[in-house]
Amino acid sequence: MPCGGWARAPPTVPPYKPRECEVNRTDIKEISLSAVFAALYAVLVVVLAPISFGPVQLRVADCLIPFAALLGWPVVVGVSLGCFAGNAYFMLGVVDIIGGAVANLIGASLIFYLRRKLFPACIVGSIAVGVIVGGYLWIYFPPPGIMGLNLPIWGAMVVSITLSSIIAIAGIGHLLVRALINSPLMEILESRGLKTYLRK
Repeated sequence: MPCGGWARAPPTVPPYKPRECEVNRTDIKEISLSAVFAALYAVLVVVLAPISFGPVQLRVADCLIPFAALLGWPVVVGVSLGCFAGNAYFMLGVVDIIGGAVANLIGASLIFYLRRKLFPACIVGSIAVGVIVGGYLWIYFPPPGIMGLNLPIWGAMVVSITLSSIIAIAGIGHLLVRALINSPLMEILESRGLKTYLRK
C-alpha cells in the first residue's frame, strides 16, 4: 500500500471508440444496383446476339443506358461493365471489348449530366456511342451502304451505328425512363434508400 494508506485510483482512460466495421449501406445498395444493370446488359447482349453485333444492328441492351438519368452513377458503371462482359463473351476483338465499354461510359455519363433535358440528352448519348463504336467497328465488318452515298468506310459505319443507337437509346430507353419517372416502383426504390433523379 502506498504512502498515505490509500491506493491511488487507476488513471482514467478515454472511452473506447470501435473502428468503423460496417460499409455504408448506401454504398452497398449502389454497388448492387450496378451489378444488376451490368448483368441485365450482358444477358441482353448474349441472348440477342444476332441483332447486337454487326454493321447493321439493334443493340436492345442499349435501352438501359438512359436509366443513368434516373438512377445516376450505378447505372453508368453497370452498363459499362455489362458491355465489357457481353463483348468479351463473343471476343470479337480487344478493341471492341474496351471500345464498347468506353462508349457506354461516355454515353451514359453525358445522359446523366444532361438529364434535365432528357430527350436531347439521349440523342447526345446516342451520337457518342455511335461515333465511338462506328469509329472502330469497320475493322471487323464491311460497312453497309447508306442510301447510295459514297462515304468513307468509317463514316458509313458511324452513320449506321448512330442510327441504331438512336433507336435503342433515344427511342426505347427514353420511353422506358419516362414511364418509370413517377411510377410506384421508383417510390419503392427511394423508400429503400436508393437515390433517384428527375423525380417531381
